[in-house]
Amino acid sequence: MRSLLGNRKRFSDLTEQEIVALAISSEEDDAQIYRGFAERLRPDFPATAAVFDGMAAEEDEHRRRLIELHRTRFGETIPLIRREHVSGFYARRPVWLMENLPIEKIRDIAGDMEFDARNFYEAAAKRVQDATTRKLLGDLAAAEAGHEKSAAALAEAHLTPEALGEEDRQAHRQFVLTWVQPGLAGLMDGSVSTLAPIFATAFATQDPWTTFLVGLAASVGAGISMGFTEAASDDGQLSGRGSPVKRGLASGVMTTVGGLGHALPYLIPNFWVATTIAFIVVFVELWAIAWIQNRFMDTPFWRASLQVVVGGGLVLAAGILIGSG
Repeated sequence: MRSLLGNRKRFSDLTEQEIVALAISSEEDDAQIYRGFAERLRPDFPATAAVFDGMAAEEDEHRRRLIELHRTRFGETIPLIRREHVSGFYARRPVWLMENLPIEKIRDIAGDMEFDARNFYEAAAKRVQDATTRKLLGDLAAAEAGHEKSAAALAEAHLTPEALGEEDRQAHRQFVLTWVQPGLAGLMDGSVSTLAPIFATAFATQDPWTTFLVGLAASVGAGISMGFTEAASDDGQLSGRGSPVKRGLASGVMTTVGGLGHALPYLIPNFWVATTIAFIVVFVELWAIAWIQNRFMDTPFWRASLQVVVGGGLVLAAGILIGSG
């Protein structure tokens, strides 16, 4: 059986001392994760960071009580046994994989952690014979089950409506800086900059397939260029704009989408049908960009319309004139 499990032990094979040692290391790990969450959130979400500070303090108290029990029953030397040493034991994601998670996901992970810890203590209490140990494990199971109430109590103290409002505003701002702003820039570039080559080709050749190939090449090329440019322009450390990879991905994908929107109609063999549909797509694209600017960037709608719709219309006209000349 051990060969099937690698170097891990089954939970049912753990001694009572090993169960207590496992609980100690687990509480230490959870406290460190909560502190990591707190430090990660403190600059932008100080109220939620205070909640995680309180949860880390509770884990420290659990660990202290477990160490005291171990000292009384087994002595000073605590066996080194951790989650990864036990087959089937719940695992925690490495902290560095959680650095860029949104605040809502972090709160969900914390809830899952409390649920897992409660199940562990309930199973551990059934495995031990010593009355004092069983009582402590049962108390800790109840404490983990009540962590949701504790978090709610901490929230009442720290997550005031004003604080939550500020955190929501900060989360919205981060979303706009990381995803909306570069994505919108890419959509504008892809939609507007590809108008001239696509429609110049269309009216010069009146060949839908050639027009589609030119549009595909222009859209993909522009997407790659915009994506790398956005990612390389700012590492996000000082500007607070977030991960350059995320920004580059948003910009590159939306640039490609913006160009493909009015290139795809040219898969239709009939030139004038394809061109009519492409005109409709361009109209929808330009007004959608104006709406996004107004909705997420707080740009007055008339100004966004002037910048995008009028500007895009001029580029479109230039392409048609050049292709028809």
